[in-house]
Amino acid sequence: MDSQPTSRQELYDRIRESSKDEVILEEMIRLGFWRDAEAVEGDPADEIRRKGELERQLKALSTERARLQNVEALKRALRKQRLEDSRSNRKETKERRLRERQERARAWQQRKTREIVYLGDGVSAGLAEHELQREKLQAAGLPVVATPDELAHAMGVSLGELRFLAFSRRTSTTTHYKRFFVPKKTGGQRLISAPMPRLKRSQEWILQNILEKVPLHDAAHGFRRGRSIVSNARPHVESDVVVNLDLKDFFPTVTYRRIKGMFRNLGYSEAIAVVLALICSEPDVDEVELDGRTYYVARQQRLLPQGAPTSPAITNIICRGLDGRLARTAEMLGFCYTRYADDITFSGSGDAAANVGRALRRIGYAVEKEGFEVHPDKTRVLRRGRRQEVTGLVVNDRLNVSRKLLRRFRATLFQIHRDGPAGKRWGNSNDVIASIEGFANFVAMVDPEKGAGFQRKVREIIKSHGRGGGRAYPQRSRWVPKTPPAEGLAMEEEPLTAETVQGRVSRVQKPREKKPWWKFW
Repeated sequence: MDSQPTSRQELYDRIRESSKDEVILEEMIRLGFWRDAEAVEGDPADEIRRKGELERQLKALSTERARLQNVEALKRALRKQRLEDSRSNRKETKERRLRERQERARAWQQRKTREIVYLGDGVSAGLAEHELQREKLQAAGLPVVATPDELAHAMGVSLGELRFLAFSRRTSTTTHYKRFFVPKKTGGQRLISAPMPRLKRSQEWILQNILEKVPLHDAAHGFRRGRSIVSNARPHVESDVVVNLDLKDFFPTVTYRRIKGMFRNLGYSEAIAVVLALICSEPDVDEVELDGRTYYVARQQRLLPQGAPTSPAITNIICRGLDGRLARTAEMLGFCYTRYADDITFSGSGDAAANVGRALRRIGYAVEKEGFEVHPDKTRVLRRGRRQEVTGLVVNDRLNVSRKLLRRFRATLFQIHRDGPAGKRWGNSNDVIASIEGFANFVAMVDPEKGAGFQRKVREIIKSHGRGGGRAYPQRSRWVPKTPPAEGLAMEEEPLTAETVQGRVSRVQKPREKKPWWKFW
């Protein structure tokens, strides 16, 4: 028999949880004054327990009724619960998002060290595509690189530097090009975009390792090793008719999309083509001063810059389709076709001379289909009876430089030899000595015999006047004594007498004997 006493507080708690009768019954059973209910059938203890259970249910229902009847209290309880739940959810969401943000930042930093994922608006869509035509690249002897990381390693630069050089910015405080204007031969000015050293090194790598290895059409003579304006003009010598055409806005016509397509056609992946095309192109920009800083704002889409070492080779590769079309047209109509950059030349003799109109129509159609445009003001048809020129060289009977130009050059050499290079000018350069030397070498390339005489005379001028005095701007003349006085001694002046004055006047008025410039030779 368990006779362990029960404290008063425990009795109160038991009565509060059940009922007084149930507690008395349990205690009587515990102390042995009442038998267990399972042993006796119809024991009154069952009624006591049932009554206690019903009282507890009634109490719970009363409590719930009271709670439900108090609507405002219920609303307050609900709002409080909602607020607590909301705070808990916000806290969990904030912690979760912070963890996700930190994980994304770590993943992004790790990804940036391995690949380029963004290079600007409108050009970054294909940076995740690394599928390339490996066999085609290997057959052409081109570098096999599938990802920007491999390209950076092949170029010898870091991935970060490659990203910096290729990034397409609409507005930037830095520029990769130095822009200036040079005068055109036909008038006006031409914008030259010279790349900065780091970008230029990357472009030279692309030129040497990719662009120069791509086979070109035999009709292309511009910007190729072993080819020149001489090789471009030689096939047209002694023709009955020479047709010269010019492609309008040649370099600006080659857009970023065409450059990227060219690299894709070579076999490179979309990601590599995007990076290479961005390095080889640039947009026209406006320089804007704001708050003491210079901003470069892009005006239009990216184009092929004039001044980059890669630009001429890219035009030759893109024009392979055009060269093929025009070569077939020339063969069909009995013409000879060559192209030097944007200068297109057709020549023919005999029956071909009668097909000039037909040839011009076919040329215009082919040029338009290849995405270019013939300049309407620079198409010339030169027949046998007049001077025929191809890229500046006369091709009537033999290759030659214009006689008028040679006469001017002889006169310039004569004046420089007689008076010195100060104030003289030849071409667009400010260094007249370098200009005449370069032109003499050019004549020697066209006509070695005639050019040798010019080269000899230029060497005589350099020997007499040196290379330092070849600036084209006029210099201030000042009298310098032939024999300077010794240091600390004054010059002895000739006394002014009637005889000395008359002698000076006669020396001034006496005409100097001159010989015609043609006797200079």
